[in-house]
Amino acid sequence: MWICSLWTLLFQPVRLLRIPQTASARQTEQNSVQGVVSQAIQKLHEVFEIGDLPPNFLPRRRPPQFMLDLFNAVADSNGITRDPGILEGNIVRSFEDKMQADQTYHLFNLSSFGKNEKMIKAELRIFKYKHNFVAGKPFGHRFCKVDIYESLDGETKPWRGNLIASRLLPLYAQGWEVFNVTLTVSKWIHNSDSSHGFLIVTTLASGNALEPSVTTADRYQRHAGGKQAFLVLFSDDGRRASKTHISPFPGESTAAGGQAASAPVQAENAASPSKTRSRIRTARAAPFYAEGYPKSCQRLPLYVDFEEIGWSGWIISPRGYNAYHCKGSCPFPLGEGLRATNHATVQSIVNALKLSSEVEMPCCVPDKLHSINLLYFDDEENVVLKQYDDMVAVSCGCH
Repeated sequence: MWICSLWTLLFQPVRLLRIPQTASARQTEQNSVQGVVSQAIQKLHEVFEIGDLPPNFLPRRRPPQFMLDLFNAVADSNGITRDPGILEGNIVRSFEDKMQADQTYHLFNLSSFGKNEKMIKAELRIFKYKHNFVAGKPFGHRFCKVDIYESLDGETKPWRGNLIASRLLPLYAQGWEVFNVTLTVSKWIHNSDSSHGFLIVTTLASGNALEPSVTTADRYQRHAGGKQAFLVLFSDDGRRASKTHISPFPGESTAAGGQAASAPVQAENAASPSKTRSRIRTARAAPFYAEGYPKSCQRLPLYVDFEEIGWSGWIISPRGYNAYHCKGSCPFPLGEGLRATNHATVQSIVNALKLSSEVEMPCCVPDKLHSINLLYFDDEENVVLKQYDDMVAVSCGCH
């Protein structure tokens, strides 16, 4: 419902103001329209819980492939969640390594991590390059040991702190290696004075340092190929889906749409209980379709296009989504196809019998909602995957 109202404010405000009389009046009305659009955009920012990025914001970086893969695993092409249990928490943030010159020390800026977020898991992702094979080397030199240390000095030359993780890897294979660094990053989040850095030390089985390191590549190769180090945080900001789903009636299809199954009927004024019962029976037996009469409650398309509101520069996927909206009447008697609650049924009867002038007909509203996922750049150009509950109307009903 809210997204429908916002969309109307964004793209149809001029229709509300049609009769400018003077230059001053035109300017006043133009300012009013701009004010409405500005408020609507601001409200959308609040709903999606994102900062005020400018419409012409164009990130210089490409999103990391593993974030694209994660989005495709969690959501379909429209951003609708495939399985709510796939994602740990409802936010995934990828922080890019800030130390582009040093290839063993990795520094991350965590300032964009939300104060109201609870971190669930943290992963350090580094790409291990294939080491050149040297013929005649003993078997032990075909493996290397990779140690991940917390850096205790982020100013000049970093030195080893606590050992966080250690792994034995084959020298002559390459690919992404993922290290669990949850405890260390949790400490950083609770202590803003921490350096937020890792030191990677690679040694041979003999204990000698491996030069160059298997995590080493020239700057162009690492960034052009998306092989720079990333810190990935899985978190939850406490948002929970509202329990809006109404159980279907026995024998009723659960397919999305909520199309009315019964035709609208015209309610007559009630005179007495006996006459009322007679009229109800007549109405149920012989409903009529008046031309121009509001259609029964149904689900209709409502496409949200991020390009039209100036967000296409920083939203990676999807480019838009169909939120749908519910429209139509909830006429008496309410059929099963209208997915009415017991309360709505009673309200409909009271309205039809004119027992109270203050009781209106039930309203056509979403009765089942799905979440969507957005993959986007934040104002630090970190790539974020965020899940939003109750964003797509799956079906409509009378409530």
